[in-house]
Amino acid sequence: MLEVKNLNYANDMTITFMRLSVIISDIVYAFGVKSCIDVLCSGSLKRNFLTYVLLGNVGLFFVDHIHFQYNGIMFGILLLSISKMCHEKYLQSAFFFAMLLHMKHIFIYVSPAYIVYLLKCYCIRSESPLRSLIKLGSIVIAVTITSFGPFYNQMPQVIARLFPFKRGLCHAYWAPNFWTLYNVMDKAASKVFAVEAEKSAMNTGGLVQEFHHLVLPSIKPITTFILTFLAILPCILKLVFIKFDKQSTHRQFIQSIVLCACTSFMFGWHVHEKAILMVLIPLSLLSTSTKNDATATFFLSLVGSYSLFPLLFNAELTMVKALFLISFITLFYIQSGIRRNLKIYEFIYGCGFIFVFWYEQQLQYIFALNERLPFLPLLITSVYCSIGVTYFWLIYYFSFLFPGESLRRQKIK
Repeated sequence: MLEVKNLNYANDMTITFMRLSVIISDIVYAFGVKSCIDVLCSGSLKRNFLTYVLLGNVGLFFVDHIHFQYNGIMFGILLLSISKMCHEKYLQSAFFFAMLLHMKHIFIYVSPAYIVYLLKCYCIRSESPLRSLIKLGSIVIAVTITSFGPFYNQMPQVIARLFPFKRGLCHAYWAPNFWTLYNVMDKAASKVFAVEAEKSAMNTGGLVQEFHHLVLPSIKPITTFILTFLAILPCILKLVFIKFDKQSTHRQFIQSIVLCACTSFMFGWHVHEKAILMVLIPLSLLSTSTKNDATATFFLSLVGSYSLFPLLFNAELTMVKALFLISFITLFYIQSGIRRNLKIYEFIYGCGFIFVFWYEQQLQYIFALNERLPFLPLLITSVYCSIGVTYFWLIYYFSFLFPGESLRRQKIK
């Protein structure tokens, strides 16, 4: 079971152990959900609805309980950290987030929101800012030493594995973000200008590797870092200069986490499709705040969950994943009461997933394209979901930066 070179190993006891370990670790997620509900919800209806949205998250079920990973325990720790922050237990929040960061380094993308919020609400507001800063730094350093200490002599290898820059801009299945649209534009431009692809330039072969774009400029890791930083900057500046009050401070902090996570998903290097859960889980916390937040959660739940369908590629899972998503989305739509808040073009876009699913399951074979263009269903899914995620990112970012304008438009409507 633990031999690295023991490929294609299968054993019933191993599978049982793996599944039970995920189920047991979900206790942490459930505890994190309860902690956040206690601080964010007051009425029983809201508490029940938020419990359903978080514990019934379809994407998390797909990734952990069918595809098999341990995201639940990590999001449980994230929720614990958020709940401690909302309770103004800042040092406990910092401890949980530092621990989370060393469990999964990709959470570094939301660290700017934590850094700004902790400095502003804990250090600067305290009677002794320097002492508070030292306490905060001590917790982070202690967790870091505990985490990396045993691997001191192997640090170069650890860093290389944490940041695999040689694995290419995109994963084998393109995560639905800006780079999917960029890749498609490059492919389209290569056809228009009759540019032939070399082996090193092929990026639809399902392999994890470096490649070069044919017409558009090829993207380097530093480019994605700079673009992500610049895109996150307005959110962080808003968080720095905004005036907090008791009614909005929790909401603004969670919104900044959502935007930092979504921006990194949009422009990051070698983003995995399951990283959409980093956006969806914190966003779900706000689904009982306003109709706009509920609508945003509903929309991204549909797009993000469907984008995970390619992970469950076995034929026997087709109806399982479809029925789970339909059930979750239908109950969300009914219980949230967002019917009047959902725009007509958002509804039409959502219905488009029916045709995407239909093409993948039937039309691909009816038109005999499964042999000539086997990658096309994945490409269609990735591009269609990219449009939805990009739309969500733009709309949600605008509502965060200009909340007054968003409310004004809602009242006019």
